[in-house]
Amino acid sequence: MEPNLRVLVASPLGGIIAPVLSQYFPASTVAVASDVDEVRGRIVGRFRFDVVISDLIWNKPEMEYRFDGLDVLDLLRETKRQSEVLLAAQGHSMESDHLDEARLRADEIAEFYDKSSGVPALLDAIQRAATGRSDQVAPPPQGPPALCALFTEQRGETAGRLAGAIAAKSAWDYNSLAQVARVGLNTANKATNTYIGPIILARKELPEGTPLTQGAVFRWCGEHAHYLISWCRRNGHADVLGPRFT
Repeated sequence: MEPNLRVLVASPLGGIIAPVLSQYFPASTVAVASDVDEVRGRIVGRFRFDVVISDLIWNKPEMEYRFDGLDVLDLLRETKRQSEVLLAAQGHSMESDHLDEARLRADEIAEFYDKSSGVPALLDAIQRAATGRSDQVAPPPQGPPALCALFTEQRGETAGRLAGAIAAKSAWDYNSLAQVARVGLNTANKATNTYIGPIILARKELPEGTPLTQGAVFRWCGEHAHYLISWCRRNGHADVLGPRFT
């Protein structure tokens, strides 16, 4: 008997894969949400989906920094519409921080889907998710702590806020950082040695012999911009990002 599923494809390219899913699961309902408003419209106040397939990083210029798979997880949780979620990743280095947080939220995810594995692997993953047979999501590998685990308590949250302002290019020096992040100049001046710098050192992301300077901290924020902007947007610090990212 064909499964009768409600499947949501949350992706800018969802319209490409949806016909394949409808053909393979003809008794099922396949919905597509290709932007933020459509995702909200499909989830809020609607029947729960059996399986939600979401891109981890939304590779569309106008949404790349404004929405991602972690937003989808947040929305499902906030609306109490938790579903079996397949997070689709491409294996790019820009996804590593997002993957770290996602692994720490393993109870909200059925599986990660590697886009390079092709359609047959996706169909198999959907069947496993729908029947509760998904493999347990592995915890983060041993190594540097996840950024989200370091952005906790007052000091960590301040570090995340400062780093997000720098990543969004809303601040270019300590004076502008104090203004944008709405902190005292003394706090902004400590971004290197007290707030962001210790996180870089804890994650061992400063090349050996490289001094911990303002320039090194600002470069690090740029390298992690995708996640830092996402974290600020989703944790009540969108005001430091500017209108381009909210």
